[in-house]
Amino acid sequence: MKKLILSSALLGLAALIPAQAADYIVDYKGAHASVNFKVKHMGFSWLTGRFNKFSGKFNYDENDISSSKINITITTSSVDSNHAERDKHLKSDDFLDVSKFPTATFVSSNIEDKGNGKLAITGDFTLQNIKKEIVIDAVKVGEGDDPWGGYRVGFNGTTSIKMSDFGYKMDFGDILFDLHLEGVRQ
Repeated sequence: MKKLILSSALLGLAALIPAQAADYIVDYKGAHASVNFKVKHMGFSWLTGRFNKFSGKFNYDENDISSSKINITITTSSVDSNHAERDKHLKSDDFLDVSKFPTATFVSSNIEDKGNGKLAITGDFTLQNIKKEIVIDAVKVGEGDDPWGGYRVGFNGTTSIKMSDFGYKMDFGDILFDLHLEGVRQ
């Protein structure tokens, strides 16, 4: 009986201890994350697509958001606009130049808690060997135990980049990104 009371008391105390920072791996293999984009096509319509291969990790501390970090690497040759000929053009030196620049990266430098699960994630985005600071407006979607015995946390975010900032030969304006990241705690 004493063991049961002690165990219950310890579990109760554990619930009062604030969550600690945890490391997560982005779950892109399970299709629980995506890097989507859209850009105007010559001002006539929107071209939409995604990058099918990327990897990343992040550290998330709910009690000290500013100490959290994220690092994402995108394989540029995985661009997918649902049109093989267009994808071939997007991979060429007119746009992504994937043979010369096989990856694009984002590394956070600051994460600001805006309240109510909203975050401003500032960091360096490197594309075609050009590094620019961007801000991702993000929202925490949720967190908890998964059915496979793991623990997950998910976020979605939006940002944009100017094509002219990254040396594109053809400039159709801003590229809008819609990001969905679900991480599995390590």
